[in-house]
Amino acid sequence: MNYRWNWGIVITEPYLGWLVSGLTWTLLVAGAAFCIAMLMGVFVGIMRTLPSRTARMVGATYVEIFRNIPLLLQLFLWYFVLPEVVPDSVGRFLKRDMPMPEYWTAVVGLGLFSASRIGEQVRAGIEAVGRGQAMATAASGLSRFQSYRYVLIPLAARNILPPMTSEFLSLIKNSSLALTIGVLELTGQSRQIESITFQGIEAFTAATAIYSSLTLIVVALMRRVEIAVAIPGTVGHG
Repeated sequence: MNYRWNWGIVITEPYLGWLVSGLTWTLLVAGAAFCIAMLMGVFVGIMRTLPSRTARMVGATYVEIFRNIPLLLQLFLWYFVLPEVVPDSVGRFLKRDMPMPEYWTAVVGLGLFSASRIGEQVRAGIEAVGRGQAMATAASGLSRFQSYRYVLIPLAARNILPPMTSEFLSLIKNSSLALTIGVLELTGQSRQIESITFQGIEAFTAATAIYSSLTLIVVALMRRVEIAVAIPGTVGHG
């Protein structure tokens, strides 16, 4: 094997700076997308538990569409197809006038895709609370909005923290697909280092180590949150 190892390449400039920049963009994409996913996911999850059949159908339709279309295809649709099918003025804004169109397209695409999965988790969390809680809120004179705000959603949030952690980790990993539409996040920067230096093993190993460290930090933080908000006696501290 004639491969020339050079591990020092990942800690020298400009390549170290590229990796730091890639990590920054990964966090920016994943963080903003998670905010969209949470807002939309909670809304969809609530719709799927309402008595209204129309609301449940709308929520289910959203989930089935966005969950069953591959994420990469969704990003391509948002970035390449949408600007061509909307009015010309809107298309020009999306392609040219909007600041950082690649970034915002990735954020929206990832956010709406993840919202379909979070919506199902929220639905399951609310249903796990039990009908008794909903009946108790009604008997207490709370409106439906108040029952969701003060009782059902807070209780459901405790139930869905572990799968929500997994969803955020998946979103961090899925953010690597943003490179296909021009976002130089961590994977994109690693590929750029590989294409210039031909030290692909070192570049991708460094990216792997950064991804692993990032996910371990997220798991540790979310574990602390889970313990902090848990009902005493329901979560182990091991």
